[in-house]
Amino acid sequence: MAYRELHMVEIKEVLRLWTRGHGLRTVASRTGVDRKTVRRYVDAAQKAGLELGTTTVEDSLLAEVEAAIRPGASPEIGGMREHLRAHAETIRGWVEEGCHGPKLARLVLRKTGVPVPLRTIQRFVAEDLGVESGQGDTVRVVDPDPGVLEVDFLTLGEFTEIGTGVKRKLHAVLCTAGYSRHQFLWPCLSQTQGDLLEGLEAAWVFFGGVFPILQPDNASAIVKKADPVAPLFTEGFLEYAQARGFEIDPARARQPKDKARVERQVQFSRDDFFRGERFRSLDEARVAARGWCMKEAGERTHGRTRRQPVEAFNAAEKALLLPAPTEPYDEPRWGDYHVGRDHAIVVDHALYSVPFMLGECDLRVRRDRKTVKLYRGARLVKAHPRQPAGGTHIDPADLPPGKAALATRDATSLCAQGEQFGPHVGEYARRLAEGPLPWSRIRRVYRLLGLARRFGGAATDEACARALELDVVDVMRIDAMLEKGLVRRTPVSSTSPPQAPMGTVLRFARDAREFRRGGSDASA
Repeated sequence: MAYRELHMVEIKEVLRLWTRGHGLRTVASRTGVDRKTVRRYVDAAQKAGLELGTTTVEDSLLAEVEAAIRPGASPEIGGMREHLRAHAETIRGWVEEGCHGPKLARLVLRKTGVPVPLRTIQRFVAEDLGVESGQGDTVRVVDPDPGVLEVDFLTLGEFTEIGTGVKRKLHAVLCTAGYSRHQFLWPCLSQTQGDLLEGLEAAWVFFGGVFPILQPDNASAIVKKADPVAPLFTEGFLEYAQARGFEIDPARARQPKDKARVERQVQFSRDDFFRGERFRSLDEARVAARGWCMKEAGERTHGRTRRQPVEAFNAAEKALLLPAPTEPYDEPRWGDYHVGRDHAIVVDHALYSVPFMLGECDLRVRRDRKTVKLYRGARLVKAHPRQPAGGTHIDPADLPPGKAALATRDATSLCAQGEQFGPHVGEYARRLAEGPLPWSRIRRVYRLLGLARRFGGAATDEACARALELDVVDVMRIDAMLEKGLVRRTPVSSTSPPQAPMGTVLRFARDAREFRRGGSDASA
């Protein structure tokens, strides 16, 4: 007859009848227990100190009897345990290498040729070798207050994409309200920060608001450096938390029990939503996931709370949510860049200028859809409008003095500089800047400004005025005029009559009387 384990009330009844003087056969008949089983319990009770005529059977004695009778309680060591003890050091070496479970049983069979049950090996490792199984006691933690959202990544499985016929691995962002267990599932093709933020944006629409506290895991998209007390978050996720107004309370690294509610829903989501489905595209999976979260998962009676998650959410949590965002989130990206001698950096294949006074340095760059911001430490040093790939945005103020016009091919600013030396210099500069050759005309204007600085503004302005009168637009002519001193040192006035240049020598300098016909000499 198979062994039958009695519960405490049955054990107490067997012993109570025996202490009153009933025989083993009578006790067995009255309790419905096999006579041999009755004998074992009575023998164990006698060893524990129970005697005939005892009026009360104490609970402590019942515990000793039960411990002595239950299977495996015999102090005698079986042959399998002795067999394992003979190979204790070898088994210890396997355990230290990380072998456990069926693998350990196969190694024992391969080494000794004797098949040993896995449970026997596990008891031997725990009791004789003193190696913990790694599964310690757990403590059930009370539910969090309403308003806490636990977030996790999971892998659903594979699906065949429509059109291409390619098998793709389907992941998902799973968001579970810790109090109500209302959840949202967002399928995605990877587990990047962009996928996480996209899933959270969809979650705020699904829940109708933003949860005040977010409890994520230590994914690389969220936590840059894990720490139980002071974790370091990524700039992108930290900026998202600031934009949406929630606080971050991350779980510890490799401690899934810190967010046990969402972890408990991982297998449920994978089995109840994904198994047996045939999604042909990512969009189709997302539509199906939203409907499943609202109906099957949201309206079921939860095994622990005994309430529908969507009902509990609407009653206790929805009113605590922050307002849902009205505009899509502009996800920023950060990067480290080195500034060279050209005072510029290339961000996403677009060129941006850097203030020249920074010199060669390292900058932290933030870019979104509209702006590119340059930071040195915590200080913002420059902001540019975002340019498409291949574009350029150079601020002339960022370039060294005297280099801006040349670098930006800005002839207008050069002509404005010419106005400072005189109106004719400015006009002549504008005439020089005309034409289809950008570099040549800019170099000509630079040459004119250099002459003005060298010979002075008055002389250069007069030379330009004379050249403009004759419609001669050639900077080399101005250079020659100034070099040979063929200009006056007084300003040119348009109202005064033209005067002969100073220092002009007449061709005929003899007195006119010397050219008269006849004269005193002739008469003589």
